[in-house]
This record gives sequence, C-alpha cells and structure tokens, in this order.
Amino acid sequence: MVKIMALHGNTEVSFKSPEDNSSVTLKAGEIHEYHPEAALELSRSAISNQTLQITSSRPIIIRVIHQKKKSIQTALVTPTDKLGTKYLVPPVPSISGTTDTANLEVTEHSPFQLIIVNMDKENAITVQGVEDMVISLQPYQVAQVWVQDKLRAVTADQPVTVLFGHTCAINDDCTCGQLFTVLPPTNDEEQTFYIPPVLDENAEHKAFLLLSEEGSTRVISFEPNSPVVKTAGSVILYRPGLLLTLTPETEFAACFVAKTVPDAANFAVILVHKGQTDGIHVGTETLDNPEWQELKGTDYVTTTLFLVGPKVVIWHATARMTVYFMGNMNGVLFGNPGSVISKTPDFRGCVLTPETIEIGAVEGSWQESLMYCKNQNLDLVSIPWPDLQRQLSRNIPLAGRGSLKKLWIGMRRSSQTTVWYWLNAHLVNYTNWGQGEPGSEQEGQCVMMGVDGNDFEWRDADCCEDAQPICYREPELFPIEPGSAQFYELEPNEWVGYN
Repeated sequence: MVKIMALHGNTEVSFKSPEDNSSVTLKAGEIHEYHPEAALELSRSAISNQTLQITSSRPIIIRVIHQKKKSIQTALVTPTDKLGTKYLVPPVPSISGTTDTANLEVTEHSPFQLIIVNMDKENAITVQGVEDMVISLQPYQVAQVWVQDKLRAVTADQPVTVLFGHTCAINDDCTCGQLFTVLPPTNDEEQTFYIPPVLDENAEHKAFLLLSEEGSTRVISFEPNSPVVKTAGSVILYRPGLLLTLTPETEFAACFVAKTVPDAANFAVILVHKGQTDGIHVGTETLDNPEWQELKGTDYVTTTLFLVGPKVVIWHATARMTVYFMGNMNGVLFGNPGSVISKTPDFRGCVLTPETIEIGAVEGSWQESLMYCKNQNLDLVSIPWPDLQRQLSRNIPLAGRGSLKKLWIGMRRSSQTTVWYWLNAHLVNYTNWGQGEPGSEQEGQCVMMGVDGNDFEWRDADCCEDAQPICYREPELFPIEPGSAQFYELEPNEWVGYN
C-alpha cells in the first residue's frame, strides 16, 4: 500500500505503471491510498521495467507500507529533487539463518541486495567493489544487485534512489520477513548522529549500528550508554525485523507528519536538545512535561508517544528536532524517519512557505515605507503577539542589510480617537514599548522599533521621520485540524511490547 498526502490544496497526483494511468486531486492534508498491482512486485530478474511512477503538481509526502503475513515494513519515498548520484553501501548485519549460509536458491539464505531505481533519463551506474560492475538502465528501470565481495559504493551519471536489505531475513521466531531501508546520498562531511536508547529496548543485545564511510564500513554493537556516533557517512540501526536509517543533526527539522498504519500500535520517538523541550506540539495540543530520557554524555533528551489518528503532525515552535515514527504489529517492529514538512520553526504551526522579512534599504517616512512594502507585495509589519515579536527579534538581524538603526512597523495612532491600531486590523492586546513610551499624541503618531539591545523596544515618533521599513508576509501553514490526533506518553520500554 502507498499512502500519499498532499501538503497544499488542489494538488493533482498522477500514477503511471504498465497497467494503470490514473490521477486524483487532493486537498491540503488529504491522504490517498493507492494499492499497486501485484505484477509490480520484483522478481529475481536483474533488471526490471516494473515500476510505479508518481508525479504531482505540488509537493507531496509518500509512505510505502508492505505487509505480508507477519512481515511489515515502511519507508519514505525520496522525491527526485533530493536524490543523489553516489551512495555508500552499508555492511551486512550478522543474522543467524540468513547471512551464515549463502544459498541463492533459498530465499531466506540468499545474500542482502541493493535495489537501484532509475529516474527519467538513460543512466550508467557503477557498483564499486573488488571488481566494479557497470549497469546501463533505461528510464524508470530497476536493477537488483547481490551485496557480495565487499561492495563499497553505488555511483551514477544521473540521480537514482537506492534501497538496501533482504527479501526475507530470519526473525527471532524462526519466520522470515522483508527487511529494507532507503539509503541516503553520500555526504563527505563529518556528521553527528544521536541515537535514542529506546531503539535498543528488548533487543536482547541484537541491536547494531551499520556505519558506512568512504573506503570503510563497520558493524558495532549499539550501547545505550554511548548514544552518539560521528562519521562522514551514514548510520543505520539494525535489530531483528528492522533497518532504520538514522538522521544526522544537520537534517533536524521543525515539523514532521506521520500517516499511521491501520491495525498497528503507532509511536513517535522525539529527540530534541534538553534546552528546547518547550514549544513541542502534537497536532494542536502542546506537549506538556513528558517524561524525558537523557542521552548520556550529550545535551539531548528523548521521549516516546503512543499515537492515535490517521495522520499526526509533530512540530516545534522555536527549534529543530528529529522524530522517528515507529510501530508494532503482532510483536513485529517497523519504522522510518519522520516525514519532514519544514525545517523552519514558527510559533504559529507547521510552515509550508516561511514568513518573509525584508528590511528596506532606503530610509523614508512612515507613509513612504508603507508604499515601499506594498510595491514589494508585502505589508509594513504588524506585531499583535509577543511570540511574533520574539521571532522577529531573532530574524531581523539576519534580514538586515548592513547596520540597522531605526525601523518602521505597521502601528499608528488614530488622528480622530488617538487610539493605537495595527494596519492588519488585529486588536492591540500586546505592546513592547520602551521605558517612558509612548509619549503624548503631540509627540508622535507612528511607531518605530529600536535595534539597540535584544528587546527591540518600540517608541512613538513623528511619521515624517526617516527610518527603514520592516516589510512582511505571513507564512503559509500546513492545515492541522483540532482533535485530529491523540497521544499518550509511554515509559521508555513500553513501546516494544505494546500490542
């Protein structure tokens, strides 16, 4: 099953496969379930034309759910603009009954494999190993390669996506199940990975980290007392039934969404800096005082939530974090990194298009500043909430050109009633006046924001004074319906055994 969720309204999604050519139009936040035909399942052929192509008029999120008997796997589909041309091949974990007896004729004894999916151009792919293998793929073809002879990397002339795993790896209960993860493109810079200790719960010393670097690979036992790995490559957590590609600190984000799996217990594992635990929301509800578990030797903490609802949005108002969406179905664990909607924190919610802040380069009167902003299709900023004042205080220095002195904002005094009002018609329930401000109505009819210190305090001023305008546009937010998700806090070890 493929679950597609639209981020914006009026999003057209098209499906093309050897046996289907259809489309749907989705509203923002709407989820569409697509069930691919059985003929798309890969056979043992080295190269296949059996692919499903999904295109959309606006950004979407795709989560694939594969369930067969007791085996269940989930994965995020990487959009084409995020694909790479080089991927490091992870080391193969030791799995009793699978990796200790190689036999291509018996599925559970066959080697691990790479699945390489080509996009819309002819492509030459090189699988680097003891002897390099060159594969030519036509548009939308798929190649399968056995992971043997110490494969090191996959390189391609054009972007591809690469999966790593096994079609039926042996589990603890002597059954076998699918085991796959999507590999990230190569990053040559050292990255830091923080690993929630909960991922090791009840693994009985069978949780391992698969590390890939340029020219080397390592398999190390995951020790919850050492939850940090630094490497110029990728890190994948393996435990029986699960391959989970871990998220480096550089890829932390502010808003994530999960499309839950029916008939399963669904969980979120949240990891955040211990100084930034305030401001996390699940849907429209604030996450208040959960039980945080420290990652030893770090400044990070983690907590686990039980999720209810068809889709769950987890977002941070002021900082970045990472979220893993996990599940348990009949004792079988599955999961994947959270689907990122935005890396931009905002106190109003989950950002699709960030707010725009533009500081006018030329000083002018309040009226001239008002027209300057309108000519940029922006507004002279109104600040009706303290959260917006704090957010602007953080972002205005980044938007300023050179030294900032005086800044006009979109507040002024009515010449008829002397009452202060905002240009965007919000009520004036919040102000940030400096000491002794505002003065009398003869002293000023318009409002400037100061840039001295960290408080960015306001003062009234003659509207004919010269200052730079703060031009502004509000962000576009992902719709979150009140009551669309419920969550319950769990003890660190509850999620593994939960059914």
